[in-house]
Amino acid sequence: MNDIKNIEESVRQILNTLDPNFGEMEKTPARVAKVCGELFSGYGQDPAKVVNAFYNSEMNELVILKNIDFESCCEHHMVPIVGVASVGYVPRGKIVGASKIVRIVDCFAHKLQLQERLTMEIAQCLETLLDSLGVAVLIVAEHFCISHCGVKKPHARLVTRYFTGILKDNYQLRMEFLQEVMEKRT
Repeated sequence: MNDIKNIEESVRQILNTLDPNFGEMEKTPARVAKVCGELFSGYGQDPAKVVNAFYNSEMNELVILKNIDFESCCEHHMVPIVGVASVGYVPRGKIVGASKIVRIVDCFAHKLQLQERLTMEIAQCLETLLDSLGVAVLIVAEHFCISHCGVKKPHARLVTRYFTGILKDNYQLRMEFLQEVMEKRT
């Protein structure tokens, strides 16, 4: 977020439009600009730099990190998307620390997003960085533009998934991933 002052001024204009006497909200534009810096920090990140530590490994079985809570923002309405991502990969000689997978999810989530694109970006990034045999990403999320606005369906969840390599081609391995990540949070 390079130009915080522009964000502050835009918020000030919105507040003035809503309530010309917004005196008690005088610090709101600065607060919103600061929050925007956090929510949209993905624009200033390079995923390749986020994942800068790999480890050689003979591991060649499916590795899964599930229940990664994330928050994003819908690019259509600029309201929250709140969800859970699960990521799996089959290594090809190198692995990455679990926290780095979380950082990749956050890197792409902290932008204005479409869930379908978010799912695909995470998978393609991990496949490229790890040179893995295959990657799987499953995201289940609530979109506030559905639950709190418009149609107002609070229990609706969007489910997206994206598979590459062996996880796309091998039905049994794909089902192993899906069964593991769809089990209750454990």
